[in-house]
Formats: sequence, C-alpha cells, structure tokens
Amino acid sequence: MKLNEITDNEGARKSRIRVGRGIGSGKGKTGGRGVKGQKSRTGVAIKGYEGGQMPIHMRLPKRGFKNLFRLDYNAVNLGRVQVAVDAGKLDKGATVDAAALVAAGVIRRAKDGVRLLAKGELTTKLNFEVAGASASAVTAVEKAGGSVKVSVPARVAAE
Repeated sequence: MKLNEITDNEGARKSRIRVGRGIGSGKGKTGGRGVKGQKSRTGVAIKGYEGGQMPIHMRLPKRGFKNLFRLDYNAVNLGRVQVAVDAGKLDKGATVDAAALVAAGVIRRAKDGVRLLAKGELTTKLNFEVAGASASAVTAVEKAGGSVKVSVPARVAAE
C-alpha cells in the first residue's frame, strides 16, 4: 500500500442533496417540503404553537417577579484580598475600595458596589470602604487591626 492509494471507505463521505434541481433529481419542484402552507416557505419558526390549543408555556402558572431596583454587588472574599496583598497588587496602607480591587485584578468590574465576605483569612491590617459587608467579615477585618466603612452605593444615593 502506498500513500497515494489511501482512500475513504465506501459511503464514508456522503454528498449533500441538491434540492430544487428539476423533477429528475427526485427533490425538484417543491424541494421535499410538500406543498403550500406556512411551513413550505422559508424563514418560518412556529415554536410553542400547538395548533390553536393553549400552549404549555401559557397554561403553566407564573411565579415571582424581578425587582428592577435590586442592586448587583460584586462579592469579594477576605482570602482573595489577602492573596492580592501578598502578591503586592494591593497597597497595605491605602484604602481598599472598588477601584483599588479592580486595579489589583481581584474583580473585573465594580457593578453596583463591592460586598465583603468572610471566607478565607486576613492577616494584614487594611481599611475597607465598601458598599456592603457581612458581620463576620467586619469582625475578621477588625481582628486583623483594620476597619470597614460601609458606604451607600451611588445608585441608591442618587434616588
């Protein structure tokens, strides 16, 4: 056997059916779509339609609501902050706020503010200025010698 003699097995590569190329092809005229009606035409999407019967998504009850005014906080754990301090990305003396955390790469964007959570251990004395903090996070920061100032997010202050 030579490299130029290698071929696929019979039927391994199937050629596509050329639709609408005359009656002799077997898929001419209507192109395998039957005749007339919405589905025989192009660009049709009848998702959820059940032939006039009330569709399932309308029969089932709806629950809950979406609060338009809910604030979306970025959760930051103390352990993650400590890793940034150890790597030299966060300054030990400076105030740690949303802008500092974005600059250090701890969070990608500030959203409506930062909420401090207590997972992990904080050994460095840091002063936080955040939109929210859990009680255990505040205790952990104060135990390390730092402080937490919870400020009102910009969106709430504007109202």
